[in-house]
Amino acid sequence: MCKRTLQHPQVETPPPQPFLISLKNTLNEILFADDPFRKIRNESKTSKKIELGLRHVFPILEWARGYNLEYLKSDVISGITIASLAIPQGISYAQLANLPPILGLYSSFVPPMVYAVMGSSRDLAVGTVAVASLLTAAMLGKEVNAVENPKLYLHLAFTATFFAGLMQTCLGLLRLGFLVEILSHAAIIGFMAGAATVVCLQQLKGLLGLSHFTHSTDVISVLGSIFSQSHMWRWESGLLGCCFLFFLLTTKYISNKRPKLFWISAMAPLVSVIFGSLFVYFLHAQFHGVQIIGELKKGINPPSITHLVFTSPYVTLALKTGIITGVIALAEGIAVGRSFAMYKNYNIDGNKEMIAFGMMNILGSFSSCYLTTGPFSRSAVNYNAGCKTAVSNVVMAVAVAVTLLFLTPLFYYTPLVVLSSIIIAAMLGVIDYEAVMHLWRLDKFDFFVCLSAFFGVVFGTIEIGLILSVGMSVMRLLLFVGRPKIHVMGNIQNTEIYRNIEQYPQATTLSGLIILHIDGPIYFANSSYLRDRIGRWIDEEDERLRKRDENSLQYIILDMSAVGNIDTSGISMLEEVNKILRRRDLKLVIANPGAELMRKLSKSKFIDTIGKDWIHLTVAEAVSACDLMLHTAKPDSPEKISGGVPEFNNV
Repeated sequence: MCKRTLQHPQVETPPPQPFLISLKNTLNEILFADDPFRKIRNESKTSKKIELGLRHVFPILEWARGYNLEYLKSDVISGITIASLAIPQGISYAQLANLPPILGLYSSFVPPMVYAVMGSSRDLAVGTVAVASLLTAAMLGKEVNAVENPKLYLHLAFTATFFAGLMQTCLGLLRLGFLVEILSHAAIIGFMAGAATVVCLQQLKGLLGLSHFTHSTDVISVLGSIFSQSHMWRWESGLLGCCFLFFLLTTKYISNKRPKLFWISAMAPLVSVIFGSLFVYFLHAQFHGVQIIGELKKGINPPSITHLVFTSPYVTLALKTGIITGVIALAEGIAVGRSFAMYKNYNIDGNKEMIAFGMMNILGSFSSCYLTTGPFSRSAVNYNAGCKTAVSNVVMAVAVAVTLLFLTPLFYYTPLVVLSSIIIAAMLGVIDYEAVMHLWRLDKFDFFVCLSAFFGVVFGTIEIGLILSVGMSVMRLLLFVGRPKIHVMGNIQNTEIYRNIEQYPQATTLSGLIILHIDGPIYFANSSYLRDRIGRWIDEEDERLRKRDENSLQYIILDMSAVGNIDTSGISMLEEVNKILRRRDLKLVIANPGAELMRKLSKSKFIDTIGKDWIHLTVAEAVSACDLMLHTAKPDSPEKISGGVPEFNNV
């Protein structure tokens, strides 16, 4: 062990900072961690600042400058490919939301055009998604029956989309995207898997040709509704559905095995629609238990801004539906965008994405669209098709517009069973078994969070699953904050390095002192726990030394290198610990405190209480100082606690 022979530099307390400046810096770190206005701030010319500002708000102005014919060829191919998937999926998901099928096509026209101008992802393909569609149907269907009152139900769907877009835009403008990230990755995996399971089960209605079905989403109600109507099952519909489902799953398997053949699974839904329609048309299957879509209106999106409902009692329902579906759509869209951005090695701005999603849903609600985001399946096809920019969304929108203007009569004979098969095939891909098993191997608590969200959706409701997802994520966060780890540190031989003795069994503890590393900030939520845990470590170390007849414990070194912040409760805890240690003739030593910690300790006069000489830059220096005192100024044998002096756990 090294003895201190030279004067080591002391730990400095940072200069005091006015409250308003400190608050401003804190808010900047929270809201502008990426410093998005750096280029604008550093520019001297006003015209250049305006140009940079417009490019920041409208990313299309950024990438359009370098756009070329090669990019256009790739984007046209990608756009046509995702249009072939978007058309049947859009119709299917609108059916899932209990909305007119044409709304699925409307929602693939206006929102993608808006996103192409405002979105920052090159690969995201915009459209409707199954989970948001199911949520819309489940939440609105509780109070308004889509069959008995279709007009009100439709208007509430537009209103919910407006509120979802408004919420998303506000989150982006206020840079509060971190609120959405409260849903942990494990919770999202479980929630999406549960929702996908429910969606698949509900599609048994279409596969079996049932006309009446439960509005509940839990598995018990769904299975009960299916088997209670077993006498109504249509074998023709079931057989046709199984054939198309087998075809869709086979094409997906081929594309997964051979990524270059991605177009096979991308075209499969449209091919299924075409062959299903021809099958019904020539064999008149609609008269033999196979339900069909029927007439779809021709023409592009009619305005719907006058249809928004802001009157009681339905405005509350629309607001609640919009916020919940908007959060789920936002979490999915940003996660998908970031995933593909990582593959292509570029960054997307989460707050810009929120504004883009919000604006496309607000404008969509004005033009007969319901909630849209960036679905994984469509974006994966876009990525694999070699898209270069968001122009692929424009090409898709144009293809959908052509369909709306000229081709909608061709969907008259499309069987609903084909749409059910398309949804089931898409949803089976959402259930990520490998991710669940990875959670089990990596972190059992995250696996439990995932299962809780899954079972909440499957055996409860979508809302219960969402509440459980958020609740378990928050509980995990509170456990991290409320129960930070405390490690005993030892010395790596022939070095001045000190590490956790559990991680490094070869590290040796030092006689007469104990080094405790606090692994996290000290707040009101964990101050009592830390006080008790420190006391327990000291009692255990004291007992161990007594049994071995070694030097008695005299110094407690707290390594504060991981303590980024401390509040008044944390300072009170340190003061209390120091008082208890003094009663036991033990000395508290602080090592490696950060700037914020030193500022708070200085203002609270805690530094004066323990003495500035007992605050050190490193653990090695703290050990050296204690070792010097142990060898040169050994204090009288301290009177250890035997009953009269309070212990930590009794304070």
